[in-house]
Amino acid sequence: MGNWVENEGPSIFVVIVWLGLNVFLFWWYYLAYDIPPKFFYTRVLLGRALALARAPAACLNFNCMLILLPVCRNLLSFLRGSSACCSTRVRRQLDRNLTFHKMVAWMIALHTAIHTIAHLFNVEWSVQARVEEKGTLAAVLSSLGDNPNESYINFFRNTIGNPVGGLYVAFTYLAGLTGVIITLALILIITSSTKTIRRSYFEVFWYTHHLFVIFFIGLVIHGAGRIVRGQTAESLAEHNPEICYKNFTHWGKKGACPIPQFSGNPPMTWKWVVGPMFLYLCERLVRFWRSQQKVVITKVVIHPFKTIELQMMKKGFKMEVGQYIFVKCPAVSKLEWHPFTLTSAPEEDYFSIHVRIVGDWTEGLFNACGCDKQEFQEAWKLPKIAVDGPFGTASEDVFSYETVMLVGAGIGVTPFASVLKSVWYKYCHDATNLKLKKIYFYWLCRDTHAFEWFADLLQSLEAQMQERNNAEFLSYNIYLTGWDEFQATHFAVHHEEEKDVITGLKQKTLYGRPNWENEFKTIAGQHPGSRIGVFLCGPEGLADTLNKQSISNSEADPRGVHFIFNKENF
Repeated sequence: MGNWVENEGPSIFVVIVWLGLNVFLFWWYYLAYDIPPKFFYTRVLLGRALALARAPAACLNFNCMLILLPVCRNLLSFLRGSSACCSTRVRRQLDRNLTFHKMVAWMIALHTAIHTIAHLFNVEWSVQARVEEKGTLAAVLSSLGDNPNESYINFFRNTIGNPVGGLYVAFTYLAGLTGVIITLALILIITSSTKTIRRSYFEVFWYTHHLFVIFFIGLVIHGAGRIVRGQTAESLAEHNPEICYKNFTHWGKKGACPIPQFSGNPPMTWKWVVGPMFLYLCERLVRFWRSQQKVVITKVVIHPFKTIELQMMKKGFKMEVGQYIFVKCPAVSKLEWHPFTLTSAPEEDYFSIHVRIVGDWTEGLFNACGCDKQEFQEAWKLPKIAVDGPFGTASEDVFSYETVMLVGAGIGVTPFASVLKSVWYKYCHDATNLKLKKIYFYWLCRDTHAFEWFADLLQSLEAQMQERNNAEFLSYNIYLTGWDEFQATHFAVHHEEEKDVITGLKQKTLYGRPNWENEFKTIAGQHPGSRIGVFLCGPEGLADTLNKQSISNSEADPRGVHFIFNKENF
């Protein structure tokens, strides 16, 4: 499980502002190196590749400043939960943190590629200028610094030709070596972040993602060598390069232009990233402190469909519906943290998660809890668990709508367990202050066994609504998307029975998939002029369908019906 985002990604306004700042920084720094006389002689050596290297470097600084902020979970959760600092509109943007994080990462990759390619040309031309025949302006500029009282402009001081000279720069100069390291780190981080790797080999994704530490260390010291050099202000006052370059053979002679003096650009990256790095350090310290707090597993329940439920207690733990936590089991891995949506309600005296066994880590947790054994497991034998969270999600906004559609696919029903449990508890006590008046719940699943652990909750809620003469409050539809001929025959024989043969509920299980267009049109007709929250925990294909239906069935008139789509981001 993960956290929630609305409409998949950041709003168009946020994206336009972010892209606009990237374009502005690129163009501004391109002109800053392509026009001023300070870099006139640098451009003689390197040509347009100078500006093409420096412009993306500025964009890299900007995006590296942003990349850590969306993963400061505790900071975002604090902002989201603080009504004084965070309006509803801002909270919705915060809920899109991971999507924005990925967008920034791809922008970093783009500018890294441009920056690297441009510097490959810069290195080649710098090395070539040192071995060029005497008598050219490039050769004279490259020779500056060989004599006393001269400052160099060409950072490469050896007289080794290409390609050996280029390799020498890459692996002996600070800028070259750090450039190689952070580029390799970035390639590993991005390639291991694909959906296939994340879902099938989460450990690979988790470990390689922590190469960001090496990436940021290399980034900060990358410019310390000051290899990009320009003419000093004092030298420009007495040596105008746009005039003096014509008489470069007479520099330093009486009555001619003095020899130009140069200095390297001071490193600037640290100024961009020191703030976010400090915030992220504080974030990790908070996570460490919270992970040291004692967590007690009070109960382990084995459900069908390779699913286990962990019920836990932790001093001072407070949650809201649909929030998620990060869990670490040192008996399985001392470093790995995995996100899980909370399936308990805030009204309960414990918090719980449902874990589906789909990989090495979850298999290890399954065995550590003794679920692979037939005999009863003593409580003292249960493994130690560390918990970080809970963290806020958009699902907290379920109770801010009068009407909601909750759609869960398979194990994606877990966030709605918390919502429905909380509704049940509210109705057990006092529901007069409950703004939520109508829930349309849809659960799509391929296997009949997957319904068993969730059916009790629905039965309790169904009975509670009928007892209070409000059976219309919850409309639920369970869709079986996979069955065989034997099951179909069995279902047909028992179809006339009062309760469903699979779930034991009065509402019968449906077979196939919902006709979403009809569902949306029906709900829109029953709730004219309403804002209807649509919450999904499921695959991207279903998300695209529901998002399109939410848009197409929302009216242009502000007073008409509007569907607000939210999706859990795995």
